[in-house]
Amino acid sequence: MLTTGNKSESEIKLEKENRMMSGVNRWASFYRANPHRFAKDYLGLNLKIFQQIILCMMFRFANATYLASRGGGKSFLISIFCVIYCILYPDTRICVASKTRGQATEILEKIRDKLIPNSPNLRLEVRDVFINQANSFIAFKNGSQVVVVTSGESARHNRATVLVVDEFRLVDKNTIDTILRKFLTAPRHPGYLDKLKYQGYPMERTKEIYASSCWYESHWSYEHVRTYVLNMLYGRSYFCCAMPYQLAIKENLLDRIRVDDEMSESTFNSVSFQMEMEALFFGQGDGGLYNFDEIDKNRKLKYAYYPRFVGHKIADKRIYIPPKAPGEIRLLSADIALMSSAKNRNDATSIFMNQMLPFGNGKYAKNIFYTENNEGLRTDIQALNIRKLFSDYESDYLVIDCRGLGLGVVDALMSDLYDAGTGETYPAISCCNNEEIAKRCVLKNAPKVIWAVHGTSEFNSQCAVILREAFRQGEIKLLMSEYGCEEYLSELKGWDKLTSSDRLLLQLPYIHTSLLINELINLGVETRNGVVRIKEKPGTRKDRYSSLSYNIYVAKELERDQSALRAKKTMTELIMQFKPPQLKSNYST
Repeated sequence: MLTTGNKSESEIKLEKENRMMSGVNRWASFYRANPHRFAKDYLGLNLKIFQQIILCMMFRFANATYLASRGGGKSFLISIFCVIYCILYPDTRICVASKTRGQATEILEKIRDKLIPNSPNLRLEVRDVFINQANSFIAFKNGSQVVVVTSGESARHNRATVLVVDEFRLVDKNTIDTILRKFLTAPRHPGYLDKLKYQGYPMERTKEIYASSCWYESHWSYEHVRTYVLNMLYGRSYFCCAMPYQLAIKENLLDRIRVDDEMSESTFNSVSFQMEMEALFFGQGDGGLYNFDEIDKNRKLKYAYYPRFVGHKIADKRIYIPPKAPGEIRLLSADIALMSSAKNRNDATSIFMNQMLPFGNGKYAKNIFYTENNEGLRTDIQALNIRKLFSDYESDYLVIDCRGLGLGVVDALMSDLYDAGTGETYPAISCCNNEEIAKRCVLKNAPKVIWAVHGTSEFNSQCAVILREAFRQGEIKLLMSEYGCEEYLSELKGWDKLTSSDRLLLQLPYIHTSLLINELINLGVETRNGVVRIKEKPGTRKDRYSSLSYNIYVAKELERDQSALRAKKTMTELIMQFKPPQLKSNYST
């Protein structure tokens, strides 16, 4: 054996290995305490100051929640965390979950498309990248993995040392508590813990990281954030922060002009802006008539039914208007406005389509499967649009507010309407509940299907209360959230071939449904002499509320009429079961 001085070759080799491992140990410890420096030195990333701070907090605390505005680079920062943690902690297994697999997969796509191509060192660390709809993971040569998991029963078998839940407010709380958090039963077990001198050393803690935009205070996510803040103040291993849009603008991650443009638009919604951009939870305050939880629990309809001029750009019958079921009644309602809300903040024509399906005991389910809002349209154009929708949906009744501007639209509907675009003529329809209005119809025998609404204070009070009770009783079903609808829309045949504008067109009914809910819970209310009066708060509107409340009021009236007819029919059938008595005479002729 060769020797050098008093040391053998093997001893020299061992000494070099020890020095190298000592250096690795020092640098690993340094970078674990300073992951933001590892991002710069090893991955070549120049992070913003706030990103460096949040990254350090994710490493330092076992539980972290990050509330970010749109455009704040939330998913990108999480992808950086996953990469650095996997490199610095061998044999780490990070499970990434979200409402949909597609949303969780975006984090892996950012690693694949942005981080790996720009970092030679990272390319040397990664062994395999595999991303598709069924299975997505990134494997590292040191045994670490980043894996996308489904937020559901099928994911129960997974184990993790780090759990990341992106847009956690969209994930069911029970799923997080009973499935996702149960992944964290096997902490990382580095080899040194098996050595005798390290016995009794504490195990590494598993980690939970939650990221999202804000939501309503009545939602469970608010209590989650509140708990994290309190535990952080008590000095436990918890971290929570919220970063509003102003920070993203300051760091040039968001275009200020674009934000200003959004805030100036007539469709600007202050509630959504507060939650998504200002990173603030929204509380509806005291005195509101409508409660978010009572409404949100009814968002169960996966697919909207689109009229011909919207929905037939895609060849999937799941979004086509279905044939009527036995006993089904369809109601179209419209609250009319003519001026654009660019100057008239509360003026917009709001339209709702209600599919009333009988489910026994004289009751009807009320499925609001389509809604739209229009601004600045002339009377004739609005009338033609409403008449086309009425025809497309094979509606039974049209509920329309006839006060002021609405009467002009009704007059137009009570005459033949010609569509120059299709060459189709729609025959006149007449009023069924007001003879004075019906006399204005140019065609005497026109079908009487228009239900004219003249809102008195007592009538409006009834509408408000009936709508609230219908939500509480679960009689109304609304379209799902726009944040989850793409999961179902993406399954439609031809979705992948649509342009972004066509996709947005299909998503609009879901967006308008969310705007309806924001409008409802933001309405003020006062009661005088037993009469409920709905009030708009400054900067808010109630056109969607008005249209839907009129729709549900008439639906309840029709439901009552059907129940009365059914009771009358039942009584007649019962009487017919009795045969008249046959009298026998004791006298003979």
